[in-house]
Amino acid sequence: MKVAILPALRIITAVISIAVLIGLVLFIEPGKLFEAFQSVSAGHVVLGLGLVQVQIVLSAVRWRFTAARLGQTMPLTLAIREYYVASLLNQTLPGGMAGDALRAYRGRSEAEGGWKRPAQAVVLERLSGQFAFFALTGIGLLAWPLLLSSEMPDGFGAVAGVAVMVLMALALVWLWRGALPERFAGLKPDFAVVFWQDGAAFVQIGLSVVVVASYVATFFIASDAVGAPLPWVAAVTAVPLCLLAMLVPSAIGGWGTREAAAAAMWPLLGFSPGQGLSASLLYGGISLAGALPGLGDLAVAAWRGRIGRA
Repeated sequence: MKVAILPALRIITAVISIAVLIGLVLFIEPGKLFEAFQSVSAGHVVLGLGLVQVQIVLSAVRWRFTAARLGQTMPLTLAIREYYVASLLNQTLPGGMAGDALRAYRGRSEAEGGWKRPAQAVVLERLSGQFAFFALTGIGLLAWPLLLSSEMPDGFGAVAGVAVMVLMALALVWLWRGALPERFAGLKPDFAVVFWQDGAAFVQIGLSVVVVASYVATFFIASDAVGAPLPWVAAVTAVPLCLLAMLVPSAIGGWGTREAAAAAMWPLLGFSPGQGLSASLLYGGISLAGALPGLGDLAVAAWRGRIGRA
């Protein structure tokens, strides 16, 4: 029953996300969006597409490094090709993880353990990126009341700051009491190998910081392209929260949730909801277009009858 309910729930929530997106477009008025997109230059698009390639290639390097730490070797070209496919599928299928599941499956071996090691490498590689992303988001939550205090109600900064610190303290207490280690006790050695031993932390942090920075920079380019140049403070406030909205696991590549967040937060930066919506739509379009080389790999794999193998 649970297995049957989960796909249905994902379909329903994906439909809701698309409905939210359509509702936003109609509410903002398509004419205003068209007007905003008219200011988009080829230079903005080319620069954005270039950053997407940086994201995908460095993410593939991070995945290859993580897999190697777990004893799974792969050529760099294979890792990059598989990451293009995964990025494309994550942006076009409900759940946002279909591409990750496919690269874990296609990386399976006939040896003992099957696809256990490949799956662990995929999970830990994604965690590496999300650690950096959540760190940036946490900084933004603390910085928002301080950096944008003039846009907030009186007393909002103090209340928000205290709330964030209380939540962080509770999370640390929960971790310290062993709730997380008990669930993932078997992964402790893998965590140490992937994230700590032999200087692995420097590689993981370095790659993840650059990848997250490229996501933020792409959003800045998209917003500038539609006539809403963001102030630097948006890099640790509005943009990370918009990207956080993309992590809703049942949505399709963050479409709908990301646009709703941008439409709500851009006015805090002095722009209109329509500019936030158009910036987010352009960001999504650039990200999707940048992953299109993955479609070629899928087409070749399907033609050769080996879609399930790398």
